[in-house]
Amino acid sequence: MADKPKIALIIGSTRQARWADKPAQWALKKMQERGDIDVELVDLRDFDLPFFNEVASNAYVPSQDPHAVRWQETVAGFDGYVFLVAEYNRSITGALKNALDQDYVNWGRKPMGVVAYGSVGGARAVEHLRLIAVELQMVPVRAGVHIGGSDFYRVSAYNPNAEPMEALEPVIGGSLNDMLDQVTWYAKVLKTARAEA
Repeated sequence: MADKPKIALIIGSTRQARWADKPAQWALKKMQERGDIDVELVDLRDFDLPFFNEVASNAYVPSQDPHAVRWQETVAGFDGYVFLVAEYNRSITGALKNALDQDYVNWGRKPMGVVAYGSVGGARAVEHLRLIAVELQMVPVRAGVHIGGSDFYRVSAYNPNAEPMEALEPVIGGSLNDMLDQVTWYAKVLKTARAEA
């Protein structure tokens, strides 16, 4: 398909001991198997973002920090986003919140979906992220992937007999497909609308 939407799979945790890489590689592989999107893994570790310290949002004043500018240029290059969300104390990670705050202009009018894990499948963090996304003028989709409870333990690093992520596909594979279908549909529609605007 010509002119496929480009979707970022953003790893939202930067801890050295994070578990995020396992579901990220699984989701990346499943996204790459689709023929209707191009996907790129975007790891917040690779951006060395400072805490937000600009005069104002880049909606009003251009950012000065070169790390922030590089991040904004990266965000701008995508037509939609799938966030890999770890739940920390009923919310998203500080690193992800800071990355979201570093840009306002380039998130807008693009869809976002989630692959979440943690207590109750990361649901509370996801609801917080969706509120932030609305403020940033993203379009959160309804479907999401939630890995929690016994499913999380089956594949987690804390389990000495951990199974591969593929073991969860009967449980979460349908949710991933639904979410990606929704992100892809909105990415195509909104990409056309942005071009016309």
